[in-house]
Amino acid sequence: MDIHVKIIALLGIKGARIFSMNERETLASRLGFILLSAGCAVGLGNVWRFPYITGQYGGAVFVLIYLLCLALIGLPVMVMEFSIGRASKRNVSDALKILEPSGGKWHLFGPVAVAGNYLLMMFYTVITGWLLYYFVSSLSGKFQGLDAEGARTAFAALQSNVPVQIAFMVLSVVIGFLICMGGLRNGVERASKVMMLGLLCIMLLLVLNSALLDNAADGFRFYLVPDIERAKEAGLSEIIFAAMSQAFFTLSIGMGGMEIFGSYIGREQSLTGEAMRIIILDTSVALMAGLIIFPACFSFGVNPDSGPDLLFVTLPNIFASMAGGRIWGSLFFLFMAFAAMTTLIAVFENIIAYWMDSHGWTRKKASLVNMGAIAILSVPCILGFNVLSSFQPLGEGTSILDLEDFLISSTIMPIGSLLFVLFCSHKSGWGWKNFISEADAGKGLKFPSWLRVYVKWILPAVVAVIFIKGYWDIFA
Repeated sequence: MDIHVKIIALLGIKGARIFSMNERETLASRLGFILLSAGCAVGLGNVWRFPYITGQYGGAVFVLIYLLCLALIGLPVMVMEFSIGRASKRNVSDALKILEPSGGKWHLFGPVAVAGNYLLMMFYTVITGWLLYYFVSSLSGKFQGLDAEGARTAFAALQSNVPVQIAFMVLSVVIGFLICMGGLRNGVERASKVMMLGLLCIMLLLVLNSALLDNAADGFRFYLVPDIERAKEAGLSEIIFAAMSQAFFTLSIGMGGMEIFGSYIGREQSLTGEAMRIIILDTSVALMAGLIIFPACFSFGVNPDSGPDLLFVTLPNIFASMAGGRIWGSLFFLFMAFAAMTTLIAVFENIIAYWMDSHGWTRKKASLVNMGAIAILSVPCILGFNVLSSFQPLGEGTSILDLEDFLISSTIMPIGSLLFVLFCSHKSGWGWKNFISEADAGKGLKFPSWLRVYVKWILPAVVAVIFIKGYWDIFA
């Protein structure tokens, strides 16, 4: 059955009318697609996790293994998501219905993927609100003169202040949806271009500033020079699994985030080459984050903590002690706000596309309704640090944020990635021939056909191991 005919059949009379009037919004440029997709991938994990585990697992030893894992795990899944989106021209929920064989059940994952986007935003909007608050506070000089304990107290005070957290969370939600309401080209694409280019420029300034600090060379050495002894202490198996996990989770694959942008592009360029450019950009941001953080940590004698403490305790303490720290701190939190906002905008667009494609809503209606819904759904995460702090779902010291993050990072994303791999490589799904035909359409790098056995049998096993290990680490 012709795909356009199948789309109309699935969407019904109302959907057919919408489809015939306007088949699909498209992005204005190739650069817009690359920066928008990279903006979805670039996020907090690039800053608060990648530099830390790189230092922990032997510096360049880890980086080399990580790059290999990106090529073997992240790249194939990203190409598959893009292919599903471009072939169907619809959101992930409708795409699986359109491309699966008659009587197939692959589409049952569609609503789960959409729910995953909501779940991610239920805590990501809160953290984005924290970043906006820290940008404003740093710009106003609120953190000047704070020592380590003062920085920790300031962060704890923010987490206990429900009205302030709600206000900045709502601000991040409103900004994101207003941009999306402006349309795909004039809103989403234009804002993502500005934010991503601004993010890269600010990062370059911060890297140059860190390079001029005392003891910067020690930080660069710790980060970039292969340290075999550190690698031996961690253990090769631990390093490989850490690299696999980071490569898997850094790209926002598995819940349709990349699929939706594939649905907005033409067939002029092959998808493997485009995916490689996005991965290179995402990896560059992660590497540059380490070039900012490690020299600063070594110069001021503080531990490069992983997680929220790095952003909201360790770095404010460094900027408070640094010459011109008010300026550099403001620039850093502006960069982080840009990184978070590009992810927010990308995921909001995925949610909006679902309601437009599957239910015939206008962009304005989908934006306004979901603006209110996500603002409300994000409140429990905020309350988890104060009113509901006694609820520790994953053990002592955990919060609602940890539960939401676990459900996304260790459940929906690996299951979704496993499903996409099987869908594109097995006859019971879309099938290898259809996948290769779509992925290789256009000019540029082609997907290696000799990887078929690896993609069909080995890659699913690798993703399954990542999924099982995620649960084992939490519950064992």
